[in-house]
Amino acid sequence: MSSNPHRGGAGSSLYGGAAPYRSSDGLSTRTATGSEEIQLRIDPMHSDLDDEITGLHGQVRQLKNIAQEIGSEAKFQRDFLDELQVTLMRAQAGVKNNIRKLNLSIIRSGNNHIMHVVLFALLCFFILYMWSKMFKR
Repeated sequence: MSSNPHRGGAGSSLYGGAAPYRSSDGLSTRTATGSEEIQLRIDPMHSDLDDEITGLHGQVRQLKNIAQEIGSEAKFQRDFLDELQVTLMRAQAGVKNNIRKLNLSIIRSGNNHIMHVVLFALLCFFILYMWSKMFKR
């Protein structure tokens, strides 16, 4: 293809780098009237192109199926992430609610729990003191 004298000329922008009238592989192009479409005519002596086109068609079909599978997987994962985000928001709201209730109950009970802990500690020290006095003799 690099030996084609028409390559890179005036037709390269219109035909995407192809020769404007005839390529070396038996394809010829001509523009359709009134549009930017290109018509291809394949010479019958190049029948191996049909096999190439059939192979390419199969590959395009496989790529299309893969792209559809990727799209469905992306949709599934997006839906899963949306559900996960909703669940996380509900869990955060529940934790926040429980912390608020715990703080309110601590405020309502006041310092009674601290006083109970201090009294228990004093009682334990008193019992240890009395026990040590009894067994010292």
